[in-house]
Amino acid sequence: MNADPSAEKTSRFKLKGVVVMTTAMLTFITFWKAAAIVLCDFGSSAFYAGSIAMKAIGPAFPWYILAIMIFAGPILLMYMEACSMFTRGGIFPVVKAGLGENAAKLATAAILFDFLLTGPISGISAGQYIVGFINSILEFINVDTALTGDGFSILFAIAVTIYFWYQNIKGIEDSSEKSSHIIKFSVMVCAIVVVWAIITLFIKDGISLPPIKPHFNEHSLGWAADIPFLQHIGIFGILMALGHSVLALSGIETLAQVFREIEYPKIENLKKAALIIFVFALVFTGGLTFLAALIIPPDLIVTKYQDNLLAGLAMNLSGPTVFKLILQACIVAAGAVMLSGAVNTSIIGANGIMNRMAETGILTDWFRKIHPKYGTTYHMINMICVMQIIVILFSRGNLYLIGQAYAFGVLWSFVFELASIVVLRFKERERRRLFLMPFNIKFDHYLIPAGGILVVIVVVLLALTNLITKQVAAVTGISFAAFFFLIFSVSERLNAQKANDIFEEGHREKLNHIETDTLEKALSALSKEKRILVAMRDPDNMYPLDAVLKDLKDDETDVIVLYVKPVGHWRIGKREMAKTVDENELFTNIILTAEKYGHEVFPIEINSNEVFYAISQVAIAAKAKEIIMGVSGSYGAHDQMERLVMAWGVLQNGQPHIPMTARILWEGREVSYKF
Repeated sequence: MNADPSAEKTSRFKLKGVVVMTTAMLTFITFWKAAAIVLCDFGSSAFYAGSIAMKAIGPAFPWYILAIMIFAGPILLMYMEACSMFTRGGIFPVVKAGLGENAAKLATAAILFDFLLTGPISGISAGQYIVGFINSILEFINVDTALTGDGFSILFAIAVTIYFWYQNIKGIEDSSEKSSHIIKFSVMVCAIVVVWAIITLFIKDGISLPPIKPHFNEHSLGWAADIPFLQHIGIFGILMALGHSVLALSGIETLAQVFREIEYPKIENLKKAALIIFVFALVFTGGLTFLAALIIPPDLIVTKYQDNLLAGLAMNLSGPTVFKLILQACIVAAGAVMLSGAVNTSIIGANGIMNRMAETGILTDWFRKIHPKYGTTYHMINMICVMQIIVILFSRGNLYLIGQAYAFGVLWSFVFELASIVVLRFKERERRRLFLMPFNIKFDHYLIPAGGILVVIVVVLLALTNLITKQVAAVTGISFAAFFFLIFSVSERLNAQKANDIFEEGHREKLNHIETDTLEKALSALSKEKRILVAMRDPDNMYPLDAVLKDLKDDETDVIVLYVKPVGHWRIGKREMAKTVDENELFTNIILTAEKYGHEVFPIEINSNEVFYAISQVAIAAKAKEIIMGVSGSYGAHDQMERLVMAWGVLQNGQPHIPMTARILWEGREVSYKF
């Protein structure tokens, strides 16, 4: 194969423009940062879950918060199996695949209800902790007055909601780096509190464990107050007590959302992230709640610290008051940033879910109307924040009231999603799973998920028990679910043609197209010493990129994925390539493949009239060590390689030799050439 350096060849070759494709999800994060993002939402429930459970079930509350935190382990394992199947797009496509479209709409309504209450309960709880700290300062300086928490908490929650409304309208998202700093600070504070609390327990005399038997009141019994046989403490009593504590699990579903951003190796890093989440939640939420119940006198829990339990723990430790105030300040600071962050997460999460519903054609274009200045879906953001402010005002700052309703969204979103994961084990048994929920029974060609079925049964029982015992949750939750189910159904009918088109096309990634003048500018973001160029054209053939990323065992290689877009008549030899390429589908599949392996890729598009010259010039400009291509369906791999070598020879004529390896890959075979 000899290169042809004729002037005619070089004059016919032209680069017409360079476009770099970017997406917000192409930067992959460590398992620690992934865990931090989840914990900023999941961990924030430590500041209010114990207080709400205490009002419902009395002094036994720490046992049931601890039990729920242990139950978080199996829930995490279920989400890990769902992630390992790489079922993307949120709760709607997962439940739709497992239980059907109507169930998927109800599940989406339930998780939207969860998000809409996450903001208010987090903002109000943060306000209560701030008020509690101010009152501790006033008491310390002997000022005989105390602030009432509800009024300030309402104003604080509204202010935080408006602040993050503005941030989301502008399109400013929370960063994983910020979440990491918040969790590091919270871990430090948690460690100090735990050590100090253990010392206090050794110093104090007569420490007794809280009772295990829950004591329900008229409000916590709900409709069960009129059903005598249900009031006997037994299995139903335990389910009721757990149901009043289950809101401590809120935010755990964030693990599925961050999975696509976890770096290589994905499953191993997912396991590490899940372990960190479980241990942190067990110690931070379960452990601190239990220590608070052991150390704070029961009468003070009820009269003084019922809405800021962890602050009460700090102020009842042994030691000088000034040091306890400093510790309370640290707890309040950690709580304020975590709870405020949860407000932001709730807006981002609800907006993301509604956007995915719109992308699948369920919601009309009105919901996705783009802000003329910032380019965000401001109709959705406005609607979410207005509803959250209405909840704050109507609740009058009552954490218990919101908490009762909150559990509805948490539990029923679990019911639908976890049941779908179990059903998919049977419906898609041939689908590869890199992780399985433990405790499986092999029967015939099936691997029956005994562990998963048991988890689903427990969640369903908790959800049904909550319907009986939580009147506010049942009425508001069912009403909300019915309201949004109606919106989804009506909107889908109005949007029927678009929904059908989207169904046929499949998921499309949102891409930013950044045009540059030169290759040097386009490639300036590359930072790693080793570089591989993968030339792609067929959206249905990701084999070359899949093979490269599968074998990539380090993070020291930049992977450039190139699509050469034809300008005018694109001819290879005497053959005209008439097939047009759906660029969005191509780059969507490229991004999905990158997410699958957790490796960053650099997508780039070149407009050119000669494909092999374009590939060669990009490889030279990028200083790539390898060129990878898929085999063409129009002619043989050897003919394809010869044309690449000829183009390379023309561009290298008279230039210093650059070592290069070219490989053409297809299923089970390859053709390679070393320049």
